[in-house]
Amino acid sequence: MSGHRVAVIGGDGIGPEVCREALKVVAATGVVLDTTDFDLGADRFVRTGDVLPDDTLEELRGFEAILLGAVGPAIGDTTIPPGTLERGLLLRLRFALDLYVNLRPFTGVPGSIAEGCEFVVVRENTEGTYAGEGGFLRKGTPHEVATQGSVNTRMGVERCVRFAFALAAHRPERRLTLVHKTNVLTFAGDLWQRTVNEVAPEFGDVALEYNHVDAACIYLVEQPRRYDVIVTDNLFGDILTDLAGAVSGGIGFAASANLNPARTGPSLFEPVHGAAHDIAGKGVANPLAAIHSAALMLDFLGEDDAAARIHKSISSFIDAEQLGTTSATSAIGDAIAERL
Repeated sequence: MSGHRVAVIGGDGIGPEVCREALKVVAATGVVLDTTDFDLGADRFVRTGDVLPDDTLEELRGFEAILLGAVGPAIGDTTIPPGTLERGLLLRLRFALDLYVNLRPFTGVPGSIAEGCEFVVVRENTEGTYAGEGGFLRKGTPHEVATQGSVNTRMGVERCVRFAFALAAHRPERRLTLVHKTNVLTFAGDLWQRTVNEVAPEFGDVALEYNHVDAACIYLVEQPRRYDVIVTDNLFGDILTDLAGAVSGGIGFAASANLNPARTGPSLFEPVHGAAHDIAGKGVANPLAAIHSAALMLDFLGEDDAAARIHKSISSFIDAEQLGTTSATSAIGDAIAERL
């Protein structure tokens, strides 16, 4: 039986382990995936010197979605120059496949600061300080100068903002918060603020707020319930989502979707935790973020019922406080699958 064509990049460390559990849970829903494994990540780079060959990138374009586990060398491994995998694999995929929305949903688990809270961060994913603009003058001298620009286009900002408004409009609370630093970043911040203000009248039932990013960090810790949908730029989104993961129970629960809403190519789904080489192979990694990411993938593929069932099963498992007693990676996957 043919199914959705999905590329699987298990990657490094615990990546293959958590991907295995995510695919197990998807199979339990009855949704059929036609998967192809790709050998990409730190191990591949060490063996071959390749990060993401052009022919592999072109092959990936032919899939409906990409499920990624984790990539990265072990801590202290100096065989791979810093940033090689981040720029050469993750950022290249985002730019080449136009994955301009980084969607990260958060639900506070029992005992966390954000317990009972549910909010979403929409992070612009292809511009800002990660676009690669900048350089050195007089590098290696006492008078060295390094610049790192933030690239923001009206098109890039507006399409991200429109996605966030549309998402907020379909949520019960219908609230959107722009997070930036408009008082200091007077050019990029002005573009973001003006764009939000101009799009807002088209979504009259969505309440709009603004927070400086430093204030938002405080509110996420002290008043996480004030947020429903946050929209922000690439750098601030990167920082805020790590903090949101921490206050929601830990990044072991944090899922993400790198979306191409225009569907001109595949979207990419991945847990936001790292490769965690120190626990790789021990069968103790928490696969819930990967399972949640797979549910986001099913949403994207139009398998709404299956996705909703996985979300419900994850919530039921967490609410039953079984994570501490069912700590084996495969046992957690089995427990979620059984609930389906």
